[in-house]
Amino acid sequence: MRKPWLAFGFLVLCLGIALGALRVLDCWREPASLPGGGYTLTVGAGESLSSLSRRLEADGIIKSALLLDLYGRYTGLDARIHRGEYRLTGTLTAADILDQLVRGAVIEYTVTLPEGITLAQALAILGRQEPLVTVLEGPRDPRLLALAPGRASAEGLFLPETYRYRRGESDWALLQRAHAALEVALADAWRERDPAVPLADPYEALVLASIVERETGVPAERGRIAGVFVRRLQRGMRLQTDPTVIYGLGAAYDGNLRREHLKDDSNPWNTYRHDGLPPTPIALPGREALRAALQPAEGTALYFVARGDGSHVFSDTLEAHRRAVREYQLKRRADYRSTPGPG
Repeated sequence: MRKPWLAFGFLVLCLGIALGALRVLDCWREPASLPGGGYTLTVGAGESLSSLSRRLEADGIIKSALLLDLYGRYTGLDARIHRGEYRLTGTLTAADILDQLVRGAVIEYTVTLPEGITLAQALAILGRQEPLVTVLEGPRDPRLLALAPGRASAEGLFLPETYRYRRGESDWALLQRAHAALEVALADAWRERDPAVPLADPYEALVLASIVERETGVPAERGRIAGVFVRRLQRGMRLQTDPTVIYGLGAAYDGNLRREHLKDDSNPWNTYRHDGLPPTPIALPGREALRAALQPAEGTALYFVARGDGSHVFSDTLEAHRRAVREYQLKRRADYRSTPGPG
């Protein structure tokens, strides 16, 4: 009589185990309970899967922290998760969540550094990106100056583009990437340069490109503006460009460029008073400005003046230039100085 009872008990035990296994399997396959807008999970440095599992369970995202932890240990995936910020959305199981952590599918943010801004303005933009960690102490931070050994500043040494970054990355790390991108772009432009361009090295090309960038209201005019400056350099004429003077004035510039500023010999960036290129770039030039500086458009113009709509009138002679100045500038403001002026 005991054998049938033993057999029955064994059958019940097996059935219980099977039912339990099915319940565990159902629990494992059950989609995570994610809010409609998704759930943000931040994995700290050195944080374990066990800790993350408990947090997910406490927040009601998964049913069982133990199952996720055991699965991670059994597969060895618990040792392969990446730190960072993750956005969990859609229909995900616990296994899917672990897969994202192993793949390092973290949230990526973007920030754009526009062409023609200064390094100080770039730092201000980066400082407003909340997920980005600010570690640099301004344009004269030693880490930035180290990128320009022997130079007065690190101005212009970063390519203006849109960059991706992750939470926890620093402004310094991002600018290191921008610097590496600038070096590649500058090397490419220098390699394809017009040999007639009177520039001694890539740094001089960077300086000229920054001036072209600041003078350009219409991108299509970059090559023509670069051509004017190149011909002036070839003839020993001063560049006489307002943006360089303004850059040298720094915080002292109040939006009104005066004749006294143009006559100031103490401003090293005053291209009305000093020959050749200024000592450093005056902004962050983009790829097209680099190309324009090293492959300027052909032509004979030595002067240009702003029309007021972003475009310019180009002139071959001083007489024609003065007529353009009278037509487009002097009627508007008697003390306005167009660039470049008479040589």
